[in-house]
This record gives sequence, C-alpha cells and structure tokens, in this order.
Amino acid sequence: MNQEQDILQLKQQVARYESMNSYQDDEIDLKELWNVIWQGKWKIIFITMIFSVASVFYALSLPNIYKSEALLAPAEEQSGGLGGMASQLGGLASLAGVNLGAGKSDKTSLALEIMKSRAFLFKFIEKYDITANLMAVKSWNSELNQLHYDQDVYNYVSNEWGNKDKGLLNQKPSLQAAYRTLKGIINIEQSPENSMVTISIEHLSPYIAQQWVMWFIDGINEEMKSRDLLEAQNAIGFLNTQLETTRVSGLQEIIYQLIEEQTKTIMFASVRDEYVLKTIDPALAPELKSGPQRPLICMIGFILGFILSVLIVLIRHFNYKN
Repeated sequence: MNQEQDILQLKQQVARYESMNSYQDDEIDLKELWNVIWQGKWKIIFITMIFSVASVFYALSLPNIYKSEALLAPAEEQSGGLGGMASQLGGLASLAGVNLGAGKSDKTSLALEIMKSRAFLFKFIEKYDITANLMAVKSWNSELNQLHYDQDVYNYVSNEWGNKDKGLLNQKPSLQAAYRTLKGIINIEQSPENSMVTISIEHLSPYIAQQWVMWFIDGINEEMKSRDLLEAQNAIGFLNTQLETTRVSGLQEIIYQLIEEQTKTIMFASVRDEYVLKTIDPALAPELKSGPQRPLICMIGFILGFILSVLIVLIRHFNYKN
C-alpha cells in the first residue's frame, strides 16, 4: 500500500515538473519572439516605410470621384385604370355576372426594379451614348471643366476606339461591359420609413454625374408613362370591341365607365412629366469629392507593411534556426 502511494506521489511530482517546464518554455518562446522582432526592428521599419510611402503615392495618383444624388417621392397615383375601376365597380360588375378583380399595383416598386434591370440600363446607355464617358475617362480638369480620356482606349478627336499606333482598333466595350460598369457607379435606394427614393451616381466629373442622375429620372418617368399609355390604349381598343358585341345594359354601363377611366389615364400621363417619381431635392454638381478615401488607403498600406515585415523577420529567423 505504501509503495502504491509513493508511486502516485512520484507521478504527481513529475506532472507538476512537466507543467512548470512547459510554462517556462512558453515564456522562453515569447521572449525569443520579442528578441527576434527587436533585433529585426530596422528591417521592419524599412519595409513598413516602403509600403507606407507606396500607399501615399498610390492614394495621390487616384483621381477624385464625385457623387451626385437626388431625392424623389412617389407621385400620387390617379384613381383611374383597370385596377381602380375594379374596386369602384366591383359591386355593379358582380350584379352583371362579371368579376373584375381588385387591388392596386405598386408603381414605385415596379419603377425601382425597372431602373435596375438590364433592359432599362441598356436603353439608357444607347440613348445617351455614354460609353466613352463611362469607360474611357481618365481624369477631369476642374479649372477647364474638361475630361481627359485614356488614349489607348478612346480617341476623343477622331471619335474612335483603340490606338492606331499600337494596333488597337475597334476595341469599343460591349454593351454588357458598359452595363456592368454603370451598375457599379449607380445606387438606388428606397427608405422603408417614408418611401422616399434616393438615386445617386458617381463619376470623375461632378457635372456628368449630375446630368446622368437627371437623365435617369426623366428616363424612368418616360418608361412608366409609355407603359401605362400603351396599356390604356390597348384596354380601350379591347373595351370598344367588347362594347360592339355586348347587348346587356349593365355590362355596357361598366364598359363605358372603364373606357372613361382609361381615357383619364391617357390624359393624366400626357400632361404629367414626373409621372411616377416626383423630384423633392434635385441633383447638383457636388463641390466636394466622395472618394477615394486616401487616409484609409495610407493606413491600410502601413498596417500591411508592418504585418508583412514582422512575418518576414520571424520566418527568416526560424528557417535559419532549423
């Protein structure tokens, strides 16, 4: 029995000794790491300074980016349309044995989705021919309000894509490439609190950013207006056809009122420019840049340089040690 207790005590002492040695080894490792870093401090400082200076030059080489934005409100919807008549004449239609349905479409949500669609952005790019100002601008001269284009991409004087001297001809970006670039600089948001819509566009020129926002608002209002006009005209044509074949007086009354409402829709769309989105705060040419964030770029360069230099010093030390 005593022999077993002695063996147990011996095992406990060995375990305590091993734990103490492990703790001491950890302390030695941490001290070794610190000593290695301290010995390589000049190398760390040198590499960190190189990264810092490079990040400063890189940040200064980036051109300023300006963001123009407009605040819009959903325009009041007219009471006309097939959806409106469905709610107004639902009882009368049911007496005549016709179910017109109910509900009202959310034109604002539809307009937001259309603005983000490929079809709308394709049409926007082609209508205003913005590919050069979208894909080939290199910088903007604020004093002369002039754009400078990348000569390897686009020749503004001859209005040609590519560089003849380098044999780069007919290198105009595709419509899909222009679409991807445009989608990256445009932002469309709707506030969940008050349904206000914000449209913003970034560009090297504040005046182009402002112009594009204004074109964008005009474009979506025209698109929604043309859709409703076409729908109303088609509806009137269909209702006139049904009126010629209907002999039930109750149905004729409903059809006449539907035609009247569709006529109101056409009149409303024809006289209203801001059809679906009404401008509350128009787009301006901003005086202050929105980017790039040069201090952040410099800070990231400094941190990356410091981390990389420490890793280089530690890796070289342990490779040499092994």
